[in-house]
Amino acid sequence: MRDSDSSLFNILTSSAIVTATCVLGLLYFGRDVLEPLALASILSLMLAPLIRGLRRVGFGRLPATLVSVLLAGTCVVGASTILAFQLVAVTADLPQYRAAIRSKIERVREITERPFARLEAELSAVALQSPLPPLPPVTVKRGTLSTSANQPLPVEIRAPRATTRDTLARLFSVAWGPIGEAGLVLVLLVFILLEHESLRDRVIRLAGQAEISRTVRALSDATRGVSRFFLSQFIINLTFGALTGVLLWAFGVPHAALWGALSGLLRFVPYLGIMVAGVLIAIFVAAIDPGWTLALSCLAMFVALELVVAHVVEPKVYGHSSGLSPLAVIVSALFWGAMWGPVGLLLSTPLTLCLVVAGRHVRALEPITILLGDVPNVNAAQRFYQRVLGGERHAIISDAKSYLGRHSFARYCDQILLPGVALAATEGRSGQIDAAQEARIRTTIADVAATLTPISGAPARRRKGRVSLLDANVGAHLRKMREERLGRWQGSLDVPSHSVVLCAGLGTERDDLISELLVRSLRELGVDARSVVMGPDQDNPGPDKADLVSTVFLSYPVEATLEQWQRVADELRAGLPNALLVTIRLPFGEAVANQTTVQEHVDMVLRSFEESLAFVVPERAAQG
Repeated sequence: MRDSDSSLFNILTSSAIVTATCVLGLLYFGRDVLEPLALASILSLMLAPLIRGLRRVGFGRLPATLVSVLLAGTCVVGASTILAFQLVAVTADLPQYRAAIRSKIERVREITERPFARLEAELSAVALQSPLPPLPPVTVKRGTLSTSANQPLPVEIRAPRATTRDTLARLFSVAWGPIGEAGLVLVLLVFILLEHESLRDRVIRLAGQAEISRTVRALSDATRGVSRFFLSQFIINLTFGALTGVLLWAFGVPHAALWGALSGLLRFVPYLGIMVAGVLIAIFVAAIDPGWTLALSCLAMFVALELVVAHVVEPKVYGHSSGLSPLAVIVSALFWGAMWGPVGLLLSTPLTLCLVVAGRHVRALEPITILLGDVPNVNAAQRFYQRVLGGERHAIISDAKSYLGRHSFARYCDQILLPGVALAATEGRSGQIDAAQEARIRTTIADVAATLTPISGAPARRRKGRVSLLDANVGAHLRKMREERLGRWQGSLDVPSHSVVLCAGLGTERDDLISELLVRSLRELGVDARSVVMGPDQDNPGPDKADLVSTVFLSYPVEATLEQWQRVADELRAGLPNALLVTIRLPFGEAVANQTTVQEHVDMVLRSFEESLAFVVPERAAQG
C-alpha cells in the first residue's frame, strides 16, 4: 500500500463528502439524461472489440462502426419481435392452463394451510370463549323494521366501450417511451463510436500534460479489458439463454424461446436475476403440467446449467472474477437499482466495474476501488501480519499450505513471512505493539515455520519445567527444536566433504530467525543445511571438520553491528578457507550497512532466499 493511501479517512474530508453528496443528487435527479448516456457508453465498450476486429479485416472506421451498430440493432429488433409474438401466444394460451393452475393452487394451499388450520383448531378448543359483541340498535317503525343507519343506494359506473383508435393510441403512448429512449441510445452510440479517438484526446487534454501516462493507462484498461469482459459476458449470457431454450423445448415446454430469452436477459442482473428466471420457469411448467415431475426436472436442469456456466465456463473465459467482490456486486445492484430503477439494475455491474477500473488511476475514485474491488489494496505480507495480530493461526497455515502447493518455502519467506515480520519489527520499534501482541506474533511465526517445514528424525523427550526459548528468541527456539530431533550438530558429522551448508549469525533475534528460516528453506530441497551462532562461546566440532562445509551464509549486518560482523566474517574466512562466504541483503527497509563495505568481506551478496537456493542447488549438482 502506498504511503499516500495509508488511511481511507484521510481521503474522506468534508469537501469530499459534499462532492459525493452532489454527485448522488445529480445521479438521481439527472437520470433522464444520464441513463441513455450510460447505456450508450456501455454498449460502445461492448461493440469496441467487434469494431477492432472489422478494422483488422480491412474495414475503415466509419464502415466498421456502421456495420457493428447495424448488426447489433438487427439482432435486438429481431429478438424483440420474436419475443413479442411469443408473449402474445403465452397470453392467448393462458385460459387453457387455468384448470391446471387452479388445481395446483388448491393443492399448495391445502398443503400449506392444513398444519395451521389444525393448530388453530387445537388452540380454539382450549381457549375461553369471548362474549358476543352487542347487537346494533334497532328502530321499530309502523309496518317496517329498519336499523338506525340509512342504507346507501348501489350505483354502477360503466366505462364507454373502447374503439380501435383508442386502443392503438393507448398502445402507442405506452410504447413511445421505450422506443424514444432506444432511438436516443442508438444515436448516442453511433456518435460515441465515431468520435472515439476524438473523445480520448479530449479526455487526455482535460487531464493535463502531467497526467498523460496515467490517463492513457486508464483509458486503455477501459477500452481493452473492460470492453472484452462486457463482450464475453454478453456472449455467455446469450449462449446460456439459447441452451436454456433448447433444453426446455426438448422437455416439451411450450414457448421455450421466450423463457430462454428471459433467462439470458435476467442473467445480466447479478445473483437475483438468475433466481427470478428459475422461479418463473418452474411456476410456468408447474402450471401447464398436471404433476410435479416436469417442473422439478426443468428446475434441476436449469440449476445444473447455471452451475456449469458460473463455475466452469466463466472462469475460463474471463478469469475467476469480474473484478468486483461478491458483496460489491450486491451493493452495486441495490445502489443503481435505487437510483435508476430497472435500467440501473441491468447496468449495475458494468457501471461499478468501470468505476473500480477508474479508481486504479484516479485518486478521487480510489476509495471505490478499495471498497468494491475483488482484491483489496493489501498485499500478502500485510494480510499475513494482520492475521498474526488477530491470532488467526489456522487461516495463515491454510493459506500457506495452498501457497506451497505452487511455490517453495523460500519464496514464501521472501514474499510473505519475512516482509510480515519486518512490519511487526517496525511497529514494535515504534511502540505500537503491546506485550500480548508481541507474544502472539512470536508464537504464530514459530508455529507456521514448524508446521510448514517439519524436521525429520526421532523426537527427543521433553523435559518437564523447561522454559521455552520462544519467549525470548523465535529463531533460537526453532533451532532448539531441530537439535532435539537431529542431535547436537543438527545431523551426522560422517558426511562427504563440501556437503554441508552453514547458516551463521551474530546471535541476535533477527539473525537467528533469518538463519533458521534459510536452513529450513534449504532442507526442503534436500540440502544438508545447519545453523550456528558466531561468538566466543560457540560450539566447534573441530578443525578437521572444516572441509565438510561448502558454503557459509552470513546474515547481512545492520549499521549497529557492522564492526562485530566484520570480525566474524574474517574469522569465518580464516577458519573455512575453502568455503564460499555469502550474505543475503533482504530488502526490508532496515538501517543496514553499506553494501560496498560488506562486499569487501564476502564472496557474494544475494538478494533473496530464492537466489540462495538457485546458488546452492546447481553448485551441489555440479559437485555431485
